[in-house]
Amino acid sequence: MVRAALFMVASAVLFGLMAVTIRLASKQLHAFEIAFFRSAFGFLFAAPLLLRHGFAILRTDKLRFYVLRCVIGIVSMLAGFWAIVHLPLAQAISLSYSTPLFVTIGAVLFLGEVVRVRRWTAVLVGFLGVLVIVRPFGTDFTTGSLVALLAAAMSGTVTISIKVLSRTESPDAIVLITTLLWVVLALPAAIPVWQWPNAESWLWVFLAGGFGTIAHMCWTRALSLGEVSALTPLSFLQLPVVVFAAWLLFGENLDLWTGIGAGIIVASNVYIAHRETRLARPQATDPQAAAAAAERSGS
Repeated sequence: MVRAALFMVASAVLFGLMAVTIRLASKQLHAFEIAFFRSAFGFLFAAPLLLRHGFAILRTDKLRFYVLRCVIGIVSMLAGFWAIVHLPLAQAISLSYSTPLFVTIGAVLFLGEVVRVRRWTAVLVGFLGVLVIVRPFGTDFTTGSLVALLAAAMSGTVTISIKVLSRTESPDAIVLITTLLWVVLALPAAIPVWQWPNAESWLWVFLAGGFGTIAHMCWTRALSLGEVSALTPLSFLQLPVVVFAAWLLFGENLDLWTGIGAGIIVASNVYIAHRETRLARPQATDPQAAAAAAERSGS
């Protein structure tokens, strides 16, 4: 579990750096074109895996599942990149923290995980934090925040799909096949807004691809080593990276309500992770004791 946590922390920091490079590239390029280049350069960074494993690693009997997973992933990527470009950076990333809430719901629907009263309460509290950030009935409400939530919901679905694939597919195969399909699927959205990057933009999209792919590798390995609900809350480490960079590079300050809402979401995610860890410990040594403990605690 320690290795899984370290991989997830590394992915969080790298995803934060990717968000910063996306915003820097958006000075010239449309968000959808940046998404294409992130995928293209991402595959370039993943290509050395082919040297290690050979082209046989691309063979799979789950191609249809990969395609479905990547279609959902592209929707998440396009929406997420759009939010990073058009919303305050801290707000866009804070709303992405609702992904673990969607993951918990998805784990029940698709993985058969049992979630009881306490964790459902934590999920509801987390969505209260989302409302604090979005402020749907206030003058500060923007429809752009709904795009960020769409990205989070789709990302939650992708997280569940990764957990399903990791049961039979190697982490390297998941990264390679996913990244390759993303290149193909991202191109149609990029063509209508296409313009050739200038020298500075080439640097930012190159780094976005590198940070994103390495983060994806770490993320995939983390999910293959540990429990979904226990690991995904660690993504909150992305926020300090983004907040500092937004202040330093773009003159953006963390909005009070965004900070409060993010804190609520992170707290709910940490509680969910805490419950997952407590339930996992007795199960590892005595399944009967684990079931009894869960029944008593109403987790």
